[in-house]
Amino acid sequence: MARRTSAAPAEIDARAVFLNLPYHPHYERLFVAYIAGITALGLAPRTALELTSGARRLDRIRQLLEECRYSVHDLSYLKLDPPAPRTPRFNMPFELGVAYSHAHHSSGGHEWFVFDAKPYCLQKSLSDLNGTDVFIHGGTVEGVLRGLSDCFVKVNGPPPMAVSRRIYRELRRAQSGVLRRFGAQTIYSPRVFKELALMARALTARIRAGEG
Repeated sequence: MARRTSAAPAEIDARAVFLNLPYHPHYERLFVAYIAGITALGLAPRTALELTSGARRLDRIRQLLEECRYSVHDLSYLKLDPPAPRTPRFNMPFELGVAYSHAHHSSGGHEWFVFDAKPYCLQKSLSDLNGTDVFIHGGTVEGVLRGLSDCFVKVNGPPPMAVSRRIYRELRRAQSGVLRRFGAQTIYSPRVFKELALMARALTARIRAGEG
């Protein structure tokens, strides 16, 4: 039997939000909306895209999640993959389960939030979540920004929706240039995600300072 070793407790970043999102071409708008909305609220988006070490991926995801005070799980893309054999992808609900377990065993506290595109879908596909508030974004950028403001309304005062919208627009305008700069085909790459997050943080600081 393999010996289990106990890792040192992760240091929790009170501003960090682990984003459990689908990396799908049709989802790019919402991906950028989550970056914009989280950053506008004075928080810091984190994703599994950052994980580049050689350790087992699931262990790296668990460690990153444990470093975050919050996590957001968008389960709107629980669909069958086209290539045969056609199977649903369970990574996102599994990571939600990891967050749920962590929240119940962490002494430092962890809050998790669930998003979906349509009402009542999760009650059917994941009935164990019955009784959990699910934030419905309707597959829209506005829905994501509004849902994030509702989730974190107690964190930094009134939801800055106008700030969130502006940051989203600026990131989308800059997106193609960022892709060219890094020679990337998709925004779902570590360097592109990091650059968009840095841009969002700089924009938030400038807007809040009244400079633009």
